[in-house]
Amino acid sequence: MLSRSAERLYWLARYLERTENTARLLSVYMNLMFDMPMDVEISWRNLLTIFGAEEAFFRLYDVPNEQNTMRFLLTDTANPGSLFSSLNFARENIRTSRELMPDEAWQQVNEMYLFAKKNVETATNRRGRVLILNEIMRGCQCFTGFLSGAMSHNDSLQFIRLGRNVERADMTTRILDIASILLADDRSDRLRQHENALWMHVLKSLSALLMYRKHRRHRVNSGDVLDYLLKDLDFPRSVSHCINEVETCFKRLQKPEGLDDNLNALVSSLMATDIYCITPAQLHNLLDDIQVKLGVTHNQVASTWFLAAH
Repeated sequence: MLSRSAERLYWLARYLERTENTARLLSVYMNLMFDMPMDVEISWRNLLTIFGAEEAFFRLYDVPNEQNTMRFLLTDTANPGSLFSSLNFARENIRTSRELMPDEAWQQVNEMYLFAKKNVETATNRRGRVLILNEIMRGCQCFTGFLSGAMSHNDSLQFIRLGRNVERADMTTRILDIASILLADDRSDRLRQHENALWMHVLKSLSALLMYRKHRRHRVNSGDVLDYLLKDLDFPRSVSHCINEVETCFKRLQKPEGLDDNLNALVSSLMATDIYCITPAQLHNLLDDIQVKLGVTHNQVASTWFLAAH
């Protein structure tokens, strides 16, 4: 297939995965903020930290309150990482690649975009925001399920799976980075009392709560949650599972020898880490290292299959 077509499909998948995970995180974080007592030190600014968007936010806004933070992460087109921006980029990539997938796939993404555009003003209130986020999550899941059942498992789908899993692993690490705050040694006694509820919200943001309970069969706690979401090979949103999926795509695409060396080193390092003994600072560094190595893999994918930017 053409290099530019492969690149568009790869970025279509990344932007749609980013759209869905942004909707998931915003939805669960809103519930978390409203469920926690007022004196628990969880703030809207934590969301900006998770997205790595504090610097960009303060170029546009002065105060990281609910209204400004939600506008910046949900509908602000001046923020290229906002949900609406990601959905717009996904739509543009699928619009120029329509011949490579079923017509219904384009229709699904276009309908999501038009829905978000039509209801952008309602995102200023909580009720409207919840409706938008739920519809976007449903639409993204419909798109993924439709391709799985109605698209040939050829090179086109492999590039979609490749982009989806690189982005999914990256977003999972960003969601888990909130653990650096939840586990900090200087956290208050009040926060310690609500740690289990906080970890349940982390699991919910990845639709992992039920599977976690089925496989771990005991109470929600920080060590087990982190170990499950980083190392479990069967859960689709765990980092290790996503990396395995990327390596499977490499094999199907007949990748050059040595392309997966970076990921093999990442998996070896991750599996050798004792999550139960890790400090908050070490966890933050581990998650940063995973994100850096995923960035290396992205660059390798781009240099192997995509045209160089001019």
